[in-house]
Amino acid sequence: MTSAAEIVRSCFVAYEDKDRRAIEEILSADFTFTSPLDNKIDRQTYLDRCWPVSKNVHDFKLVNLAESGSQVFVTYISTLDSGESFRNTEVFEVAGGKIKSVEVYFGWDVPHKATMGSFLESGSRKKLNRHIPDPVYGDGTEA
Repeated sequence: MTSAAEIVRSCFVAYEDKDRRAIEEILSADFTFTSPLDNKIDRQTYLDRCWPVSKNVHDFKLVNLAESGSQVFVTYISTLDSGESFRNTEVFEVAGGKIKSVEVYFGWDVPHKATMGSFLESGSRKKLNRHIPDPVYGDGTEA
């Protein structure tokens, strides 16, 4: 039997390999996806809206992966083909050998914009005035 953690790892591999068939095989029919930009969107909306980011993904480095029952918690650093990197955490729910849901919590850019031991003032991301890639869609938004 394949563990929940192994199923989740295969999701990241599918993104790196840009293998749509593989991702479709591991998402349940009633799959939902939630992020700061998406509120429990269904499987087809996820595939239409989120899957295209795979074309921008170079790799994922899994920093933390913990399995607790049917849930898998993953913190990763993703590097885009552009060379920009970001860190996120995701919570996966796995049932019947399929990914039933994903919740994404956006992290920070890598390297961090604040120097070690310091912080950025509230709203300072807007002051950077640069093109920031959107961690989910990779197309960028103006700061």
